[in-house]
Amino acid sequence: MKLFADRIGLLGTENAFKLGPRIRAIEKRQLDANNTHYCDPQGLISFRKAIAKYVGAKRDLKVKPEHVVVFPGAKPPIGLCQQAYVDAGDEVIYPSPGFPIYESFTRYTNVKPVPMHLDEAKGFSLTGAEVEPLITAKTKLIYINFPSNPTGGVASREQLQEIADVIQRKCDSGVRVYSDEVYEEILFDGNRHVSIASMKGMQDRTIIVSGHSKSFSFTGGRIGYAVFPTEAEAEVFKNLNINYFSCVPPFIQEACREALESPKREAAIGAMVKTFQTRRDLVVDGLNQIPGIHCHRPMGAFYVFPNVEGACRCLGIVNRYEELSPEARLRSSPAGLFQGFLLDRYHVATLDRKSFGAIGSEGKHYLRISTATATEDLQEAVVRIKTAASDRAGFDSYFVTVRDRL
Repeated sequence: MKLFADRIGLLGTENAFKLGPRIRAIEKRQLDANNTHYCDPQGLISFRKAIAKYVGAKRDLKVKPEHVVVFPGAKPPIGLCQQAYVDAGDEVIYPSPGFPIYESFTRYTNVKPVPMHLDEAKGFSLTGAEVEPLITAKTKLIYINFPSNPTGGVASREQLQEIADVIQRKCDSGVRVYSDEVYEEILFDGNRHVSIASMKGMQDRTIIVSGHSKSFSFTGGRIGYAVFPTEAEAEVFKNLNINYFSCVPPFIQEACREALESPKREAAIGAMVKTFQTRRDLVVDGLNQIPGIHCHRPMGAFYVFPNVEGACRCLGIVNRYEELSPEARLRSSPAGLFQGFLLDRYHVATLDRKSFGAIGSEGKHYLRISTATATEDLQEAVVRIKTAASDRAGFDSYFVTVRDRL
């Protein structure tokens, strides 16, 4: 099985970017102090060295900076990997519920989506036995995401080893595992992050992706990075960067390097995670006291993912949903109607299960709530959700106003 998709050979480059590193090597001078000019499209070597050290130390791996590519956020490599590795008709496996871009890009790249449905009863985690039947001769890319968005699910070392064993047994060496580890620092109850790349034989198959938006709360900085199995693959994605973004602003890369190398890093992140755990407990405990709602206690990330089926039935939402036209039902869901009701009438923002992978989401009634906001706001949100969950008259009124617009 070939490694790259046919389309990747059709992509040209911008030769101006080849000259920059050569000019700097000849001049033997540092970047201007203001650091506001074009830079290496793969990422500053100083930043890539810091990333390689950080990623390697946390996963007990040897990582070379030549394998690292810096992107404007951790989101671009999700789609770029489908463009680079996967041809039309190939299959892409991804978690559902999961980050929505995994599934949405399969339509854009004309590949077959193969969702791995995560079970609430199993902590929204995953085992090798659940992955194995999804792998076929057409599988080309497998996304995994722990800690997970939207569920906060975390896989144990034993579960990741099972998944790795299945992949090594059933997949060609040209199949890539995309390990989205952007929430790697945000774990609760004493849990430590484990990467599938740390399993024996998996570094050569795994693309490790992380960034600064979550662990360092630097969402606006738009810094993400990927560690590729080979230098050749990193070169391909460097060229994709040239075609899409030119380069990531060097002054932002330098700021992120400082964050990785700072002696204050661990203490600062530790304090943040402690706050997130307090918020998690506040929201989960509060939701579990609401009739019709029960909420799994997530082990990582900063979301909770309550099951709201009981509330949807109590409010008559499931029956109201059936009154909609077939087209409107495709665009919505019972949890989506509850989401709209909470936002419109109670000013509480949530997202429904369908927002995190539509294929196979029918009959699954969940909402995602982010805890990345003030504790006092979360307390008030839980109070409002409790009131809304028993406000059948309010929902009926809301439904009448939106039915024809759905």
